Amino acid sequence: MKIGINGTGLVQKGSVAAVVDHASIAAADGFAHYWLAEHPTGGFDALTVLTAVGQAVPNIELGTAIVPTFPRHPVVLAGQARTSADIVGPRLTLGIGLSHEVMLAQLGIGFEKPIRHLREYLSILMPLLREGRVDYQGETLSCTATLFGVPQGSIPVVVAALGPQALSVCGKLADGTTLAWVGPKTIAEHIVPRLSEAAAKAGRKAPRVISTLPVCVTQQPDVIRGAISKGLSMYGQLPSYRAMFDREGVAGPADIAIVGSRAEVCDAIEGLAAAGVTDFAASEFCLSPAEREETRDALQSLVAA
Repeated sequence: MKIGINGTGLVQKGSVAAVVDHASIAAADGFAHYWLAEHPTGGFDALTVLTAVGQAVPNIELGTAIVPTFPRHPVVLAGQARTSADIVGPRLTLGIGLSHEVMLAQLGIGFEKPIRHLREYLSILMPLLREGRVDYQGETLSCTATLFGVPQGSIPVVVAALGPQALSVCGKLADGTTLAWVGPKTIAEHIVPRLSEAAAKAGRKAPRVISTLPVCVTQQPDVIRGAISKGLSMYGQLPSYRAMFDREGVAGPADIAIVGSRAEVCDAIEGLAAAGVTDFAASEFCLSPAEREETRDALQSLVAA
């Protein structure tokens, strides 16, 4: 399992320079990949920021986790991803997802038949990123296009897929999944079997499974979990994540975070690998400089191992 860093905690700062600095340290510390989310109403474009990161930081995979699909037509996103990849080279992974109904409502965008939307979206996006052309007519999304230039290799696409239908579409059409707020039991018993089965039926290679969870090495786990519960409780109210918490048998975000002693944290991350995770992107959630230092040191030890 490859270990990376998720920089989404910086998104609300809206600072490109802060993300570049964070990713630079991650690369220097030997991490394999760096991921950044995009909020539908945040005004901080993940692909543009990662393009800036790629110009300043060599030798680390860069990925979006995730870009919401509903606000962008797939040909627009394909064009942006192709442009970014032309600048940073063949180390860009495009993570996409449906986002959440309550967030899209803030944009006046509906959330009708999301699985149909995902299927049609990928039916346009994947040919454009693999071959540079598409001719597809769907019920709500259509596109006949040939992108300028010659494709320099395919851009991998991973999808935030949690429910059975989304996992089936993802396994059939995309290159893997990117997960947030999903525990090892759910990954092993629900995510990996459904995703792998769909990929196998479609004749595709074993899918990538990328996991992100808050991580903190601390002597005060109750304090850290309390801060997570207070600051990130909204995730427990979103239906798609709520379903994953229920599958895992936990109350909410604080219970699924990887928090505790160095040994406990390392064991939990290694447990994700045993569950079928191919890549872990740590979201470091620390309240003190000492915790940040100890957490990063523990993660680096896993990289070295």
